[in-house]
Amino acid sequence: MKQAPEIQSPHNLLLKEIHRAVRRGGLTREGLCVAEGFHLLEEALRSELRVPAVLASQEAAGRVRQLLRGRAETRLSLAAAELLARAGSAETTQGVIALVEPSAFEPGDAFRAAGPVVVLDSVQDPGNAGAIARAAEAFGASGLVWMKGTAARWNPKTLRASAGSLFRLPAAEGLETEEALSLLRRHGRRIYVAEPREGLPPWRADWREPCALVIGNEARGPQQAFRAAGAAVCIPTAGVESLNAAVAAAVLLYESMRQRGEK
Repeated sequence: MKQAPEIQSPHNLLLKEIHRAVRRGGLTREGLCVAEGFHLLEEALRSELRVPAVLASQEAAGRVRQLLRGRAETRLSLAAAELLARAGSAETTQGVIALVEPSAFEPGDAFRAAGPVVVLDSVQDPGNAGAIARAAEAFGASGLVWMKGTAARWNPKTLRASAGSLFRLPAAEGLETEEALSLLRRHGRRIYVAEPREGLPPWRADWREPCALVIGNEARGPQQAFRAAGAAVCIPTAGVESLNAAVAAAVLLYESMRQRGEK
């Protein structure tokens, strides 16, 4: 760990670059993602990702130094908590903002494991998109297909909602509909499409075969092209018409793990 000079001005170039990435909902110009809070810093280190820079308040500096012990490539900069709060997106940064180099995945990496591939089809809320990624990792999904029109994968809000799962889960990103369908066919994946009202109950679908689960837009649902190419699955509910996209994904992915007999 290298100690950098303390940041004292809101016009500091690093702070401005972090604020720019947060405002645009993506990566910095150097291709780094903004990870706010101790948990995401810990998850990045656990995932053995490169962490070129960490900004910390005086109050958080002691714990940050412990976490970064032995990380010679990381530069630690101290800054007032108020400056960090202005640069970040969270209501509270916990006095820690890390810049993390995301894993580089090939599209085929999302298909290497046995679990279903999760297709995010224009899921626009970053909280939903991140929570779906979290459920995908928790319940043994092979990877993600991150369609165009879905909330940015490295939006700090998406990353925070994923609780670090996006650091590890392979993803094919930025695909148009026909590209995604072609990729699924090429890897021999049967398509299941989550629908709010009609379809097979989850336990009637065969999640043990190579398959993909499509989670559609919060308001419109999945695209017609996916509906035409796959089988609808629907979670029976009582008292409510439908479930939040991330909750529905979690229920279906849990059923897929149960059928595969994974612990």
